[in-house]
Amino acid sequence: MLEARQEVCAAALGGRIYVAGGFRVGGITADTVEAFDVAAGTWSFVAPLPQAVNHCMAAVVGNRVYVMGGALPTGAATAATHSYDPQTDVWSPRAPMPTARSAGMAAVARGRIFVAGGSPAGSAFEVYNPATDHWTVLPAVPTPRNHLAGGVAGGRFFAVGGRPPLTLDVLEIFHFDTGSWSTGTPMPTGRSGHAGVMLRGCLYAFGGEGNAGHPSGVFAESEVYDPGADAWDSLTPMPTPRHGMGAAAVAGRIHLAGGANVQGFGAVATHEVFTIPTLAACP
Repeated sequence: MLEARQEVCAAALGGRIYVAGGFRVGGITADTVEAFDVAAGTWSFVAPLPQAVNHCMAAVVGNRVYVMGGALPTGAATAATHSYDPQTDVWSPRAPMPTARSAGMAAVARGRIFVAGGSPAGSAFEVYNPATDHWTVLPAVPTPRNHLAGGVAGGRFFAVGGRPPLTLDVLEIFHFDTGSWSTGTPMPTGRSGHAGVMLRGCLYAFGGEGNAGHPSGVFAESEVYDPGADAWDSLTPMPTPRHGMGAAAVAGRIHLAGGANVQGFGAVATHEVFTIPTLAACP
């Protein structure tokens, strides 16, 4: 990236990866937003966030990027929601979340944005409808946590890992048809601050912190979950172990941007891409 940042949020739209907010080197909260043009292979700055935040959540619905919550420079959590229009390079305020929080996770299903967990509201689970600019409270996350990851596939919302402590391996699944939670097979590597991407029905998890077995405190592990088999497999480890990075997928490739290469503060500008096998899918 053009600027080293960690505890960012990221989403993909129109062949670009947008990486927003985070901590700069030295722990200063950023309002920066960078866009990576996948076809051109170049980064550029776009309009900054209306307010500087770290540990934000991001998602895409239609032709807009949405950034929700995060922590302000004071450390206080915000409930703010903003949408970004790439055509005009303008951010607009939207209805705030019912619950202010940072370090949660967001995923999209049925044209709506679901946001789970976070700090200080580890049990919060809410859904946003961009068409009506309205939030609705949903059944609480069974295991309260922040710094988690996950995604949506097959009518289910998956939330995995997080903290406290630094090495939760729990996988919990929300079923849209019944409005209830269930438990899946735990992630092999318990961790927090990891990146999660759902691609072709498979949930991919990368990096994270809480690694007591390494001086950096950071994990290189890459793992994939098949919801149909309720089973995990190990993948090639990350070249640069990190936590607090942005992750998004374009054309079968998962982009992992920014983050920190040591537990706690240690922002880097690293951008690496994981290419899944051509036929890899989880039915």
